[in-house]
Amino acid sequence: MRIFNRLEEEAFESPPVFNSAERKRFFSLSLALEEPLLSLRTPTNKVCFLVVVGYFRARHKFFARQFRQTDIAYVASQMGVNPAVVSIGAYGKETYARHQRLILAHFGYRPFDGTAKTAITNEMAALVRVQSRPKLVLLEGIQMLTREKVALPSYNVLADLTVAAIDRHHALLLKTVNDHLNKTQRDQLDALLEKGPDNGGGDGWRYHLTLLKKANQSTQPSKIKANLADMDTLQALYLDLKPVVERLGLGYGYTRHYAYTIIKARISQVMQRSDNDCYLHLIAFIAYQTFKLNDTLTDTLLGVVQAATNAALKDQKETYFKAREQHRQSLATLVEQLRQNVHGALDAIRQIVADGQLGDNQKLALISAALDTEDATPAQVDRHIDGFKQEVAELQQGQDYLTRLEAHSLKLQHRAADIVRQIQFAPDCNKPALWEALRHYQKSDGNPDKGAPTGFLSTEQCAALTGPDGKFRISLYKALLFVGVAQAIKSGALNLIHSEKYRSLGEYLIPKADWVANRAEYLHRAQLDRFADCSATLAALGQELDGRYQQTNQNFKSGNNPYLTVRANGSIHVSTPKLGEVESRSLGEFFPERKYIPMLEMLATVSHASGFLDEFVHWQVKHQRTRPAKKTLFAGIIGYGCDIGHHKLAQISQQIDGGELDNTVNWYFSLQNVQAANDRILQLTDRLGLPDIYRSSPGVLHTSSDGQKFGVAVDSLNANYSFKYLGKDKGVSVATFIDMRHLMWHSMVISASEREAAYVIDGLMHNDVVKSDIHSTDTHGYSEVIFAVTYLLGPEFAPRIKGLGKQHLYAFKPRKHYEDQGHVLLPDHTIRTHLIEAQWDEILRFVATIRLKVTTASQLFKRLNSYSNQHPLYQALKEFGKIIKSRFILKYYDDCQYRQAIEKQLNKGESSNKFSKAVSFGNNPAFTQGEKEDQEVAEGCRRLIKNAAVCWNYLYLSRELATGKDETRKAELLDAIRHGSALTWKHFNLHGEFDFSDERMVDSVGLAVPKKPGGWQG
Repeated sequence: MRIFNRLEEEAFESPPVFNSAERKRFFSLSLALEEPLLSLRTPTNKVCFLVVVGYFRARHKFFARQFRQTDIAYVASQMGVNPAVVSIGAYGKETYARHQRLILAHFGYRPFDGTAKTAITNEMAALVRVQSRPKLVLLEGIQMLTREKVALPSYNVLADLTVAAIDRHHALLLKTVNDHLNKTQRDQLDALLEKGPDNGGGDGWRYHLTLLKKANQSTQPSKIKANLADMDTLQALYLDLKPVVERLGLGYGYTRHYAYTIIKARISQVMQRSDNDCYLHLIAFIAYQTFKLNDTLTDTLLGVVQAATNAALKDQKETYFKAREQHRQSLATLVEQLRQNVHGALDAIRQIVADGQLGDNQKLALISAALDTEDATPAQVDRHIDGFKQEVAELQQGQDYLTRLEAHSLKLQHRAADIVRQIQFAPDCNKPALWEALRHYQKSDGNPDKGAPTGFLSTEQCAALTGPDGKFRISLYKALLFVGVAQAIKSGALNLIHSEKYRSLGEYLIPKADWVANRAEYLHRAQLDRFADCSATLAALGQELDGRYQQTNQNFKSGNNPYLTVRANGSIHVSTPKLGEVESRSLGEFFPERKYIPMLEMLATVSHASGFLDEFVHWQVKHQRTRPAKKTLFAGIIGYGCDIGHHKLAQISQQIDGGELDNTVNWYFSLQNVQAANDRILQLTDRLGLPDIYRSSPGVLHTSSDGQKFGVAVDSLNANYSFKYLGKDKGVSVATFIDMRHLMWHSMVISASEREAAYVIDGLMHNDVVKSDIHSTDTHGYSEVIFAVTYLLGPEFAPRIKGLGKQHLYAFKPRKHYEDQGHVLLPDHTIRTHLIEAQWDEILRFVATIRLKVTTASQLFKRLNSYSNQHPLYQALKEFGKIIKSRFILKYYDDCQYRQAIEKQLNKGESSNKFSKAVSFGNNPAFTQGEKEDQEVAEGCRRLIKNAAVCWNYLYLSRELATGKDETRKAELLDAIRHGSALTWKHFNLHGEFDFSDERMVDSVGLAVPKKPGGWQG
């Protein structure tokens, strides 16, 4: 098994390549090293000792007396030694070994001995239980050794330990299958590899396993029923196999890995495995598909319920608008009757009362006569008033809406009834009345009667269940029950038993008992040690926030902040002047003239330089296979990234075999491979040096993320409506993460209706190459909880918030404290520290879960946000986030350059979105994949094309600077790069080439003019 590719292995076993700044940093001499250095006799030993110190500082590793000549020359010059007298050959093994011991003692590191080997063996044994990718296991092992201050051994030692851990784990799994799988269960699994009738409308027979591989993304009743039938089959198998599944203890990563091996493989390939290995893969497939189908059906339920409620609201609005004229006329009639009848009668009474010639008895008689006349009777007015009041009451009580919802109930029942009836919900529902109704519905096999529980309904809804004829409105009851169930699932009040997406929050976190027993170790591994004490953390933040109030107010009052305005009503306005334009030549002028670089050439050039194609490895990494041709891998990237589609690309391309392309895409285009290929390009670009011209401060990397809407051309449960961007069509949002050097280091595909805030942390945690120091988003990517978590994870969160002046400021001290100091910018509220203190341990557990990648941040946020303000952890995180947000807002008000940097970085995201539109030309642009993961593979390929273009630009510009002899032109080029953007693509041919050869002008179909052109009659 090859874990690192050739280039990665060479990089790991070779001394680091330093730039000038890094040489100054790593080869600086500390006072503690001066004494051992003075004890060395020869210049060679002194120089080599200090170089080895620098290498160990940088990589925590020794490199078997390998040295880079540039480093030898630098250290020699710093020590006043002639580099020519330094002889590497004279640096003996014994001297080198003695120096290693001195260096380890100086830095407090231990050698990689038997104790360290045992420790990393145990760590890897724990890792392989939850992590299916050998490379990540190896990398985590390296991080563990670094944390424990152990010198890193050779790559071969680490790779052998990784492979041994994987083999031991796999052997243990096979033994578990062999020992605990009974004959009946084996027969059930064997039956999946037998043929049965194709009930999907096809001819002949198909393998049972093949029929269970793909879930439908459609909300059509027939497709939902097919999913339900598959779930029944799989869930019955899963429940029967559950004791074996629990003994296997497979984490999600391994379950998914084994399951996808089955999904991707042909039946003949599955049957080639040994019995226990085949059973292991089939068990994982059943568990994975059972959970996935439950999630798919729950997504379907939420989607169809939302569609029904939207349709009912739309009908209600349309009915209201259509009835506006009738309501207007009714109101006008009522007003006219009031004027004629009531006002007329009152005028007559006034005249009678004012007549002084009439006696009291006469006046009473006349007033009675005036009220008794047919024109003055209030009966007709009363009828109009009562009718008008009834219409208003119906609108207020939602009776009109409920009627509309009942009208859509039958359509909703066709889609949702069996889902609600068959899904197994967890009994820990915190809405007992709803749980009672749900259980009654399932026990009655989806046929509730008038005695069905109604405690989960409002008073008005309960009253509406009885129609004017006294009958129970069963259709309305079912619709309201489905709506209640959907709302409870969204809010976290109702969870699923067999699910990856819809379990309770606690099931996603580090297990509570494990956390309590090993809290210190978890905090150390998650780099949260400095936050262990809540009181100390809050005290430090309180002091920092108080200082920020002081500084911002002082600069405002002294006139040093002319862009901040406090209006008369107390509202705050801050303006950000645009950065001044700098006169420089356009960067596009320096790229090849009169020549468009084909996309294939660009990808091949960058692949040759970075080796990113090496990351496309077969799904099954344990066996070496003949790799596909490079052109086939490039075709897969272009087919996905440009939304052309692989079948179409194979047909319109030369020298591409459709079958070979399909096989390559199936086995080599996993999301992990595509992400790793992107990372490889980013690693090369990061090493070039030229991209650092865009850094505003050395060592500080500003990043941002932004969403872009795309349509989806097929059925997809991941797609949703966004009228502003997609009109009446469904679509998704692609969130792309980009740094200030134009490196697009992560992307993900989410539903168009979701907020991007829940996914910001996911991008920041995908930091194998790009490590963000400051991260910006627009308002859609911001929330107070994100402020809290980013602070604890490390990066500074700096969003651009719409209507910032309306945001509330918070402080630990009361408002009066700051008023007494004469401050103008004052806190609106005081931080409720008791909320934070009560949940501090849970906050650390939550963040440690994210840092250690036990669960993705987006999954945790989606479950946590569903509880809203009811959950004490949510309240505590939000309250803690108010501290960080207030600190940010005050800095944002005070620092104009800070605001400009945020604007500038967010503009890079806009440029990336434009580039995406240019690349995605094949389908207008819209995804042709329905599954979320397939969409993310396609987006990953699109991002790979963009990153390759940026890398090509940097390679080209670096060559121009290195080989150019005209100093004036080089200065102009540097100026153009500094004030331009490497994210440019006008010199690339993204759309392919046309073939005007003679053979392409020959009719390939054999068309001819009919003998009777007008003979056809419609």
